[in-house]
Amino acid sequence: MLTLVIGNQNLSSWSLRPWLVLRHFDFEFRTVKLMLDTPAFHAEIARYSAARRVPVLLDDELHVWDSLAIAEYLNEKVEGRAWPADPARRAHARSISAEMHSGFPTLREHWSMRAVGTNPGVRLPPAGLADVARVEQIWSECRARHSAQGPWLFGDYSIADAMYAPVVLRFRHYGATPSAPAAAAYMEHVLQDRHLRDWIREAEQEVAA
Repeated sequence: MLTLVIGNQNLSSWSLRPWLVLRHFDFEFRTVKLMLDTPAFHAEIARYSAARRVPVLLDDELHVWDSLAIAEYLNEKVEGRAWPADPARRAHARSISAEMHSGFPTLREHWSMRAVGTNPGVRLPPAGLADVARVEQIWSECRARHSAQGPWLFGDYSIADAMYAPVVLRFRHYGATPSAPAAAAYMEHVLQDRHLRDWIREAEQEVAA
């Protein structure tokens, strides 16, 4: 069975992404949770990855690290179904996923992920507001193009949706409501996703412990 090594579910945006891919594509897997920024984390993570970061996917002797690399590995296991089948849509989905993977630095810095609670009083500087506007633009454009095929960014669920799920939680926590109707509807759809709701429930239990 696959094993996913993750960090705190309240905090670890990178852990959430492959976890969602595993859940949405019906993989059987178990999780190993390491609490971030603790002596135990630093002692344990070296067992799984020389990079010393979560997440890490274990498949027998193979260790795969980095959220996007894990998602790509899982995509191969489901014969490419985790990306859109159409080459143009697939290229677009990969582009916006790579943009999320490497971009939006001010948004990340000022609005760190929280799966639990709300804190709408944290203001963003202009660069952060530009990040928010770009996310809204991506969501709106994807939904405008692919709404007839289904409720996700490219119709069916894909890795792109997993890549943007932590941003949905950031928006919820810090009180950001997209101004564009299509983007707002997409955000609400993600928040109703049963797998994401499971993650949130587990984060709530983690925080309460």
